[in-house]
Amino acid sequence: MTTTFPDVSISTDRLVLRPFEEADADALTEMMNDELITAWTSAPHPYTRADAHDWATRRSHAERTEGRGIVFAVTEFLTQRLVGIVHLRNTNWHTRATEVGYVTAPWARGEGYASESVLAVAQWLFHDQRFERLELRTAADNTASQQVAQKIGCISEGVLRNAWIVRTQTADGEWTEVRTDLIVWSLLPEDLDDPEDADGFHHLTGHPAQAGGYPVTANWN
Repeated sequence: MTTTFPDVSISTDRLVLRPFEEADADALTEMMNDELITAWTSAPHPYTRADAHDWATRRSHAERTEGRGIVFAVTEFLTQRLVGIVHLRNTNWHTRATEVGYVTAPWARGEGYASESVLAVAQWLFHDQRFERLELRTAADNTASQQVAQKIGCISEGVLRNAWIVRTQTADGEWTEVRTDLIVWSLLPEDLDDPEDADGFHHLTGHPAQAGGYPVTANWN
């Protein structure tokens, strides 16, 4: 049984989702020090360039090679600028299920990039990798992340009470940790509405599926 994802890049009309490279370290450092990313993720704060270099050159790649999941650097097709991350993690190869996390750079918000990239990964996951379940967990007050889940067709399954820690900024500018509930969402293959391509994702034949109206293709690296 396969227990690692392939080394792959995924493209839409607007985006290229690819493995991280050393050259991404500066943009990654800037992105991960954004206040919203600090608040809603468990990333180190402050996020140093050493953290970014380690992630771009070692840790993100180990997620795939060690079988835990796969990490995509989300970049604009035209500018090649880093605009986010999509991370499949906690993968269960027996049940063909995995969890997705995502962040969007502050300079790229409002463009629909998060939903477009996550949906592209979901289509690749279901149609090419034959997975059966994609799970998302969003902090109770993280409405932006919840909107992404809703936009791509996820179903809310319930609440994990007091299950996560987020960070909030105090009046003096310091960050403090607080506990929060998590909303659990899921996406299954049958939840994807793709009438133009009933057979799903065809990265070899040139008949792409659609991610929010944007054709999706994948290339083996």
